[in-house]
Amino acid sequence: MTPVPPPPAAPRGPVMSHQRLELLAPAKTADIGIAAITHGADAVYIGGPAFGARSAAGNAMADIARLASHAHRYHARVFLALNTLLRNDELETARTLAWQAFEAGVDALIVQDMGLLELDLPPLPLHASTQCDIRDTGRARFLQDAGFSRLVLARELSLAEVREIAAATTCELEYFIHGALCVAFSGQCYISHAHTGRSANRGECSQACRLPYDLADGDGRIVARGQHLLSLKDNNQGAHLAALAAAGIHSFKIEGRYKDMAYVKNITAHYRRLLDEVIEHPAADGSAWRRASSGRCTYTFTPQAEKTFNRAYTDYFAQGRQHGIEAFTSPAFTGEPIGKVIRIDESARRFFDLDATVALNNGDGLAWLDNEGKVTGLRVNRVEAAPGKGVRIHPASPVPASLCAGTTVSRNHDHAFMRLLDKPSAERRIRVAMHLVFDADACTLTLTDEDGITASARLAASEALSLEAARQPDRALADIRRHLGKLGDTPFAADIIECTGTPCFLPAAAINALRRDAVTRLDTARLAAHLRAPRATPAAPPTNFPQDSLNYLANVLNDKARAFYEHHGVKVIEAAFEANETAGDVSLMVTRHCLRYSFNLCPKEVPGIRPEPMRLIHGRQTLTLRFDCKRCEMHVVGQNEQAAPPAVVRLHPAR
Repeated sequence: MTPVPPPPAAPRGPVMSHQRLELLAPAKTADIGIAAITHGADAVYIGGPAFGARSAAGNAMADIARLASHAHRYHARVFLALNTLLRNDELETARTLAWQAFEAGVDALIVQDMGLLELDLPPLPLHASTQCDIRDTGRARFLQDAGFSRLVLARELSLAEVREIAAATTCELEYFIHGALCVAFSGQCYISHAHTGRSANRGECSQACRLPYDLADGDGRIVARGQHLLSLKDNNQGAHLAALAAAGIHSFKIEGRYKDMAYVKNITAHYRRLLDEVIEHPAADGSAWRRASSGRCTYTFTPQAEKTFNRAYTDYFAQGRQHGIEAFTSPAFTGEPIGKVIRIDESARRFFDLDATVALNNGDGLAWLDNEGKVTGLRVNRVEAAPGKGVRIHPASPVPASLCAGTTVSRNHDHAFMRLLDKPSAERRIRVAMHLVFDADACTLTLTDEDGITASARLAASEALSLEAARQPDRALADIRRHLGKLGDTPFAADIIECTGTPCFLPAAAINALRRDAVTRLDTARLAAHLRAPRATPAAPPTNFPQDSLNYLANVLNDKARAFYEHHGVKVIEAAFEANETAGDVSLMVTRHCLRYSFNLCPKEVPGIRPEPMRLIHGRQTLTLRFDCKRCEMHVVGQNEQAAPPAVVRLHPAR
């Protein structure tokens, strides 16, 4: 077999523009990232060995390189989360890590600490992390001018606010469409560090927002007791994808770098289908979009977002402030309501009968709320028809006392569904046209994929292969097409198979070898055609920051970050909260979630109500709530317990 090089052509890769809509999925590990690509993601974001804002989701560079190689075959991309605050002694390590990521094939860096922009970074696009607190046009335009190619917008933004930022910028905009919601504006929460020394801005959040609290008014009266008052439902923007695209969003981000394989498979496939519907149906104003990567997915399951972990869903502030965003009852996954308990085996509590609305399976997990509002549950050992009505559930252990007749039961583990996700559950194929040309002394197979990339392989006549004209041309062509179409273990699928010239007899082994050679060459050509975008050039001279003084909320933890802001006109710069120089009562959390609003005590809605402070109480710990009604924000106020106590000066009187 004589190799034929592909015809010369300019390297090509995905065209980066707002016409392309990107589905961005999380990856706790490289294998989960590969699954996300296979299930339809156009890009994935992943943490490296350090500084990834999720301390328990780090990965070796060799694994990230493996992920990048898989992604680039589909012209999908890999973004490295390098988005914690850095101490002075960590800057060089972070710089080295960024260059290692470049060598591993990473396509962009996600950054929070502005000190990194003062270092010698690799020529990769920079994405401003959501922890940069991007919620207004001034901040957005400044970050674009500072050299960021993409802005990850605050989760709290409404569609109207997104449109304003899109009108003021030209860089890519990214928006969270699914997953857990941080109750605070990202980067503006210090409760974890203040109480435990574990900084959320350094990837070690203790999730104080998921704890139960009592809420007291200014007179000490208890408004709510033992509720998860800072816990929100999970984000779900499935109904707003077209509106977000029209507003200027380029990248649609799924939260969840701590999520498992099943979750990422299910949610990625779910949004792949929804986003494809948007792409296939142009907007009324004529806006048309394209996918940001190649290949089409098929699944062995029907994606269903409600089947994997969630705290119920909200579209948060996409359409403005609304009631119902809270998950006050529990931060746990209760699942889908499936029916009520009809009767219980009171003697030995070995079974109970359920008026189920869905088919149940052995191994399912069931959950309910006990008398204290806590989620409890059991695993189904055996299901059978109940006498009369419903199904009889035999659990693996005795039925808990908290379950009684009339209790609403939910399913939070669908065993049959999860078994589908435990197996290979998707294929992603790039369409190719196959053209086989017969001539007097050779056969040439050319493959052209859906992106226009081509590769060829040639089979020459030899003593072992005569290439004689086939006695039965139609049968020979049918056999050739059948063997050429065997692309099962490759990322390709035959869209068209054409043959030109006088068919000759080809042994199956020869056809298969020719096909494998051409496929290998096309795979190599696709990897070579994947181009990484360059880093954006900062504005010159440097644009001034919107303010000339910064407090601890600016998160300046190292000298390089201080120098960055000085270069951009800032005169007064306080140290980050994590420097432990901030003392006294300060805002430990800034949030658009408002407990006055949640409990119908909003001064804007109830005449005579004043925005007086309230208190959150958890055990011996008390936090003060202050309300900025002009901005519709709530501040959770407390002290930094990690801050050094003021020095005590002891005076010794003269004798």
